[in-house]
Parts: sequence; structure tokens; C-alpha cells
Amino acid sequence: MALAGKALILVENLSVPFDRRVWQESTTLRDAGWDVHVICPQGTKRDTEPYAEIDGVKIHRYPLKAATGGPLGYVQEYGSALWHTFRLARKVGRVDVVHACNPPDLLYLVAKRLKRQGARFVFDQHDLVPELYLSRFDRGQDFLYRAVCRLERLTYRAADVVIATNESYRDVAVSRGGKRPEKVFVVRSAPAVERFRQVPVEEALKKGKPYMLCYLGVMGPQDGVDYALRALARLRDEVGRKDWHAVFLGGGDTFDEMVALSRKLGLSDQVEFTGRISDEDLLRYLSAADVCLAPDPLNPLNDVSTMNKIMEYMAMSRPIVSFDLKEARVSAGDAALYAPANDESEFAKLVAHLLDDPEERGRMGEIGRARVAGPLSWEQSSKALLAAYEAAVS
Repeated sequence: MALAGKALILVENLSVPFDRRVWQESTTLRDAGWDVHVICPQGTKRDTEPYAEIDGVKIHRYPLKAATGGPLGYVQEYGSALWHTFRLARKVGRVDVVHACNPPDLLYLVAKRLKRQGARFVFDQHDLVPELYLSRFDRGQDFLYRAVCRLERLTYRAADVVIATNESYRDVAVSRGGKRPEKVFVVRSAPAVERFRQVPVEEALKKGKPYMLCYLGVMGPQDGVDYALRALARLRDEVGRKDWHAVFLGGGDTFDEMVALSRKLGLSDQVEFTGRISDEDLLRYLSAADVCLAPDPLNPLNDVSTMNKIMEYMAMSRPIVSFDLKEARVSAGDAALYAPANDESEFAKLVAHLLDDPEERGRMGEIGRARVAGPLSWEQSSKALLAAYEAAVS
């Protein structure tokens, strides 16, 4: 890009390059000639160095303790993250573009300071925070809900350009955020398909069972792991199927709670929790999986959000069972079967149906791989990202 300059990307909820979306954005901008800096938290087991330059991207990291104890815990976490982000932004110095990825919708405060020094502000909306609050905490539209709505409005107001992860988020930016349509760009999260490849199936991963089911992703209150576990109990008790082993890959706030729930449901002998795993192990498990699970329940956030797990399942040519959510259908299309929202019994029946139909599983896997390698690929999203930057600086 002729207009390439110095870009600063701000992200709070994951370290980089572990945050795949932010890393793809960073390397795309680097390839377009931008001098890319990233400010993010340090990881616990990876991305632990305070500073690293990886493939030409300069990453500044700060220590951060994850929130505990409900909404007030997030106030403490976000306050600490904001202070460190201000500190490191001063170290980075003047930039041409500040690119803030939510949540939380507090990073606009850093962006406003940099705007006074001549920077343009690109708001990369990873989550709809008001909907996230309603879905994660059973508190209704209380004081904190009204506060996050106000922070969202202030972020939209400060942004020169908005990046949305899908058309549903784009509609919110235009209708609720008051942004002009030509200033809102859809940059879908998409797996790097070259990273996802089939490896030889290791039958030992199935623990002596004919079939393996797999869940990949974060385990938070809104992610539906509890729905998946109850559906698996119904698969055993109502459908009468015990010929499967299920593996849950990933970690999160409710990891220990989900392990306890699996024991309560009597699933300990058929369900395995790995925690976070390496990329190599991820390929091993997904290559061995016969059916992948997307149990995100219907709530104000999930219905309009693009789930990374679905995209990664498709990149591995795996068939999917999902609840019937608007953006899940947009992403997966015919690569998934859809149970009525939050209906655990129907979810279990669809899993059983796919276990009995290997041809259907293969057909759905091919459809999914073609979607993420074609119209939903990062190659398409990268063009929209560069167009958003051109709109910001031109």
C-alpha cells in the first residue's frame, strides 16, 4: 500500500500470536508494508516474553491476572490492562493507525490519546459487549449493562473506521453505532487453511471406541460446553449409544466446572478434557474425530457471532452438529446439521445420525473445507482489511 505507515494493534483478551485473528491481521499488514506493533497481555504457558519480534511484527506484552468473582473482577482486570496499554503505547510512540480489538470497549481511551497525535482509529469489533454481558451474567439490563452500552457508543463515536467480523455485527455498527455504511468493513475470522491438514488417524485416541467426538474452543459460561455434556448423556441414555469417546480441547473460566459436570453426569469414562494443546496435537485429535460439536446455545451474543471452532472444524473437513443459530448457518451452511436451539435431545440424535452415515460425514467435510478455502478464506478477508486501512488513512 502506498499509504502504509506505522500501525499499533491493541488486544486485551488473548496473547499474540496465540490470537489467530490478530496475528493474521498483523502479518497481512506487514506484507502490505506497514510497520506493525502489537500490545497484548502475556500468556501463561506461551507468549510469555515481555517483548518479542516475530516475523517482523513487534509485540509488546504486559502481565495480566484473569478476572475472577463476577463483573467486579472484570473491572479490576480491565483497569490493569488499560494502565499497561497506556504505558506501552507511550513506549511505541507516534503511529499512523491505532487498531483496537475489543473486548473490552475501553481501548478507545488509548485510541483517543493517539488520535490527538494524528493517528486514525480503526475499531475491530470482535464481540458485541452488551450482548456478551447479557449472555455471560444473569443480571439483566442493570447499571453495568448500561455502562457497557455507553462505552460501546463512545467507541463507535471515536472510530474513523469499524471492522466487523460478520454482516450481523456490521448491521449493529450501522444501526446502533450510527456509522456510515462505507466506513464499516466485514473482515471475517478465517483459519489459515494451510495450517490445517489431515494426519494419520491414531486409533488410540479413541480409547477403544469406534467413534470419536470432538469439541474445540474456549470454555466460558456462554460457550455451551454444559449443553454438549448433557447432550452426550442423552446420547448414552436416550439414544442408547456408548460406542464413542469424546474429547474437549481447550480451557477457560468454566474448565473445572465442566470437568465436575462430566463426573456428575457419569461421563468420566467416556469424556476427556485435555486443556490447551499444541498445534500438532490439535491436528492429531481433529484428524481422528468423526463428528465435531458446536454446542453454543442461543443467546443474544451467540446468535449473531461467528464461532472460530466452526471455521476450524471445516478447515479440517469435519462434519459438525450445531444448534440453529443465525451466523452458524452463514458460516457452516451444509457442512453442519442443526438442532433446534438449545434442544439437547435433538442434538444427541443428530450426532447419532452422523455416526451411522459415513458417506454423509465425508460429503459434509468436503463442503466445509471448500467454504473455508474459498468464499470464507482469509485471502478474501485480507482484502477487506486493507480496504479498511485505506479508508482510514486516505
